Amino acid sequence: MAYKGYTILDGDGHVIESLEGINKLMPEVYHAPFKAGHPFYKPFGQLDHMHQTSLLDFMPGSFNFLTGPKEWQEFAGKVGVDASVLYPTWGLAIGKITDVQFSVDACRAYNDWLYQTYMKQSPVFKGVCLLPMDDVEAAVIELRRAVKELGMCGAMIASTGFQSHIGHKRYWPIYEEADRLGCAMAVHGGAHENFGMDDLSPFAAVHALGHPFGQMICFASVIFHGLCDRFPRVKWAFLEGGVAWLLMCLERFEGSYAGFTPRDTGKRFFDIKKGEKVFDYIARHVDAGRLFVGCEGDEPNLADAVRDIGDKPFIFSSDFPHEVNIESCQHEIDELLENEKLTKANKEAILSGNARRLYGI
Repeated sequence: MAYKGYTILDGDGHVIESLEGINKLMPEVYHAPFKAGHPFYKPFGQLDHMHQTSLLDFMPGSFNFLTGPKEWQEFAGKVGVDASVLYPTWGLAIGKITDVQFSVDACRAYNDWLYQTYMKQSPVFKGVCLLPMDDVEAAVIELRRAVKELGMCGAMIASTGFQSHIGHKRYWPIYEEADRLGCAMAVHGGAHENFGMDDLSPFAAVHALGHPFGQMICFASVIFHGLCDRFPRVKWAFLEGGVAWLLMCLERFEGSYAGFTPRDTGKRFFDIKKGEKVFDYIARHVDAGRLFVGCEGDEPNLADAVRDIGDKPFIFSSDFPHEVNIESCQHEIDELLENEKLTKANKEAILSGNARRLYGI
């Protein structure tokens, strides 16, 4: 399959989970409260209180909560998507589960549900797993199972909600396992609380800022804590925040590090070479295939980002079925293909080549 001569590997699509289906795959102790319609129980909770009115006005055909494998395959066929790596919807709130054992059980059930419902049905569907990040031992076991037994491309890390920032040493055993597996660790936003805008409205403002805020914080944690140095086979992706935040980080990280260079006597931070600037350090890891950024086809800063740091990090993301429909997604791809500031090689890299490297497809 191809669209106007280009192979398209969608680096960030979404499933609409069947909470009933996931609950059936959880331990039996959870079955009765779900069946009884317990008002406080379901495998995943709300993303945040700010999403409450977000779905009252949206593009026709988007956020179709009846979307399943059949609708996904129809979308892929009409848009020309050869394969899509699928992320959750309700599972984007995984960082908000404070009951650690419940998180372990919910992640395992979601991963089994995704494999059975999508990945087993068609090679179009690729998956990333959810991990109970705050039970590190369980997360290591589940990552290994998901990649080795279920054939998943790696794991998703929610951009907010966990007990520590994602570069914290407590999570390093998870990344050590990802390094052994050589898989992707993909940061994805969705829950936008605690960024200082909990009472901001309308939701459009929250959405506009929440995704890039989460990506910038996680990107800073990965970069400054040297995760690319410590775990060189891990491929880090930062999804659904666009590309403009990356340009700001490239500028701000460099100036701030020059003004406030830490006395790193304990070797806690990144291994920046003598005479190397932070921009150069990031560019080096981009070139080595360790850093990736999701993008859409109509982003006005995409060509500028490619000019500044090359085309290697950027992966096309449909976001279907969230904020797009078939027509809008085709329009985004057309915008990318018609962008005269991008070469054919740039377009091929963004539409498929970089996703192959990130996910090992």
